[in-house]
Amino acid sequence: MLIYNSRLLGSQILSVQAAGPIAYIDASIIDPDSLKIIAFRLAGPLVAKSNANFLMTSSIREHSELGCVIDSIDELVEPTDVIKLNKILELNFDLLNLKVETKKGSKLGKIIDFTITNDNFTIEQLVVKRPLVKSFLDPELIIPRREIVEITDYKVIVKDEEKTIKARAMKEDFVPNFVNPFREIREAGAHAKIDQPQSADSEDS
Repeated sequence: MLIYNSRLLGSQILSVQAAGPIAYIDASIIDPDSLKIIAFRLAGPLVAKSNANFLMTSSIREHSELGCVIDSIDELVEPTDVIKLNKILELNFDLLNLKVETKKGSKLGKIIDFTITNDNFTIEQLVVKRPLVKSFLDPELIIPRREIVEITDYKVIVKDEEKTIKARAMKEDFVPNFVNPFREIREAGAHAKIDQPQSADSEDS
């Protein structure tokens, strides 16, 4: 399932040992090479006076609407405890507000949010706010990760023109609002029964 990073921020960290919340997510720490959230910086009374206020996503047992579940507060780490985490923090990389351009130099806008998978926290889509001139008809643009060619400290470069990206995003987000009305005959000799069509609710992207 895809969830917005903006919805993750403020989510509770729930400890099995403490049988309740111990902190909440303050920021996402992104590895620019893999485009994946490797850790969260946490906040809250229990971690406010400690340097061990980072949670590696590999330590999360489950993520749900209630928050992220971990075994105990002992799962929290300091930056120097994990070499990879420390190196990424030194990069001071932030995906939000980066400019997005095509390979040909066409400016698409800037990143205001992104979606991730809730099982491995991989970034799947970029949510781009359009430039003022283009925002009247199309305020936001959704860019799949496979369109990304390069990421720098200042911008994200994608390989296709915006019309192609929009067409592909629409195709991926399409969910049919019908079901197959035909079913197998339950008993030999019985008449086939047609189920009432049901509308499938579209998922958030």
